[in-house]
Amino acid sequence: MTDMLNHVFATITDRQANPKPGSYTNTLLEAGEDEIVKKIGEEAVEVILAVKGQGDKRVISELADLAYHCLVLLAQRGLTPDDVAAELERRHRP
Repeated sequence: MTDMLNHVFATITDRQANPKPGSYTNTLLEAGEDEIVKKIGEEAVEVILAVKGQGDKRVISELADLAYHCLVLLAQRGLTPDDVAAELERRHRP
């Protein structure tokens, strides 16, 4: 899982450095933080709706969308998945 998340994040940061016309990632990055967090909110609601009756396949799909948009937000703010992992590690130390 971590390898795929890192791969997706690398693609997002590559789009930041080398914008690609027509790229959805670039559209989000150019729209700015407000649009990115709006999408995160929409995806979070879609996860909830999926859990409440749309089946596991839909739950997985919506969670993937939510994870992607969260990765875009991290890139927009100059943060990385490693920052999140470090916080989780800090919280779960014995």
